[in-house]
Amino acid sequence: MQYQLPLNDLKFLLFDVLNVDGLAELELYADASPDIIVAILEEMGRFAADVIQPTNRTGDEQGCSYDAQSHAVTTPDGFRDAYRQFAEGGWTALDAPPEFGGQGLPHVLKFIVDEIICSTTLSFGMYPGLTHGAISAIHAHGSQDLQDTYLQKLISGQWTGTMCLTEPQCGTDLGMIRTRATDNGDGTYSIDGTKIWITGGEHDLTDNIVHLVLAKLPGAPDTTKGISLFAVPKILPGASERNPVYCGGLEHKMGIKGSATCVMNFEGAKGWLVGEPNDGMRAMFTMMNEARLMVGMQGLGVAEMAYQESLGFARERLQGRSLGGARFPDGPADPIIVHPDVRRMLMRQKVLNEGMRALALFTGHQLDLSVAHPDDALRQSADDLVQILTPVVKAFLTDEGFNNANVGLQVLGGSGFTTDWPLEQLVRDGRIARIYEGTNGIQAMDLVGRKLALGGGRLIAGLFNLLTTYLESSPGAPHAQQLQRSVVQLQDATNWIATHGMQDPEQAGAAATPYLRLMALTVIGYLWSRMAGTAQKQLDAEEGHRPLLESKLVSAQYYYDRILPEVEWLLIDIKSGKDSMMALEDAHWAA
Repeated sequence: MQYQLPLNDLKFLLFDVLNVDGLAELELYADASPDIIVAILEEMGRFAADVIQPTNRTGDEQGCSYDAQSHAVTTPDGFRDAYRQFAEGGWTALDAPPEFGGQGLPHVLKFIVDEIICSTTLSFGMYPGLTHGAISAIHAHGSQDLQDTYLQKLISGQWTGTMCLTEPQCGTDLGMIRTRATDNGDGTYSIDGTKIWITGGEHDLTDNIVHLVLAKLPGAPDTTKGISLFAVPKILPGASERNPVYCGGLEHKMGIKGSATCVMNFEGAKGWLVGEPNDGMRAMFTMMNEARLMVGMQGLGVAEMAYQESLGFARERLQGRSLGGARFPDGPADPIIVHPDVRRMLMRQKVLNEGMRALALFTGHQLDLSVAHPDDALRQSADDLVQILTPVVKAFLTDEGFNNANVGLQVLGGSGFTTDWPLEQLVRDGRIARIYEGTNGIQAMDLVGRKLALGGGRLIAGLFNLLTTYLESSPGAPHAQQLQRSVVQLQDATNWIATHGMQDPEQAGAAATPYLRLMALTVIGYLWSRMAGTAQKQLDAEEGHRPLLESKLVSAQYYYDRILPEVEWLLIDIKSGKDSMMALEDAHWAA
């Protein structure tokens, strides 16, 4: 089916719940009026359905092709034209800095655009997605000369960018990288090494590709503290000369086949230092954190499309009669949406999707406040929330995006298992989001190993302050008692990790994944309480879109009845500790 923009839900979240319209009062976002935001969303919804979505099946069936002789990569039919229209429409410049041709619009708007793109063709979204991260890294850490050379062309979409981290012998442990940078004595460096799993490393969408490459300088510490970051273009600016960086082949993947995932060989390629020597990880984290939020939106995009396909099928597929008596007695059978088990699956998709969207847009709104609000303390508290929620957005949205695609496949039954319907592709495409940009296990370790202790516990204290202040100031909030219990359980889990994880890091590692999920469910519970409260106020005032508002009350009840109670056993999981997990010796595994 053709993608349908969930505009009513978006407007309700943005303006009624999160008060994103207040961003227009800030100098940086003065142009971001509600009318402008809605117009942009409507246009992107139309563009994605009409231009991007038609590339989805073609991208999956054809995939990218590689010519070993020329090292060239060709994208599937339709990708080049769709990308051209995408760039010409200004979509690559949405929240980019105006001084280099960007539109300077709020990041939260970019979050939604990412969701829409990834609902329609996840593979397509990879090309501009990584470019946006390169823009942020160069803008934050690059010299003025680098910014002047690259940003305008990256922002306009004339060029694209990549993130080159992983090597054959190392992924997460970047201290093991072997790519080397040698000072040429003229402000440039020669880059030698091989990078793997490089999204958009080579393609035919643009004439130039700017690689951001992690490498080590001679004599640098053999750890992450000895890594530097370099901008390495495919074509040298101003010279039209090919830089010796080549694609050595394409990865053969179960999904996202329209996205070129490349082995990249740097053979003395000329590069320019981004930031300071041996400080590359700080610069790369600017790119990585942004990419992690983007990948979270990929998970949500997959989940939304899976829900739309599931709902459409369930409304039309005739099978059996309602257990409560025939709903459509004049027909041969009732549509399967009347059956409780099908409703169970659809409700889980719907309620989680709307909760995940609320979590993502809440985080995006905080990101905008962290860069644009005039009050220093508010900017800091907003940044703290973004930092602690980034691994949560990435991991939870991609876990549940994949799960919701699987649920959707089940709704379709045998049809879902065939290539005649898009659910099996959504399952295959969505699976990677739990792995790249740091596996979800790594996100959980980042949360418990770094974020909980950061600033002397300031980040987690800020999150608890948000939750407890809401409960204290809104004693009559919907589902307040259940939310309070979940907050207490999150506090209990946090204290357990602080106590036992400090004594034994393996205890923190064992607790990390259930802890991240417990936090996600609790924060989404807070947002469902806010959504239900707003919906009830509007219904009482006879305002808003009544069917949406009524559905919010039912969905909130479903969340608190059937999804949030999961925090009970997550806390049990955490407190069970590592012992049974770590007890087996080598001889036991294959006994």
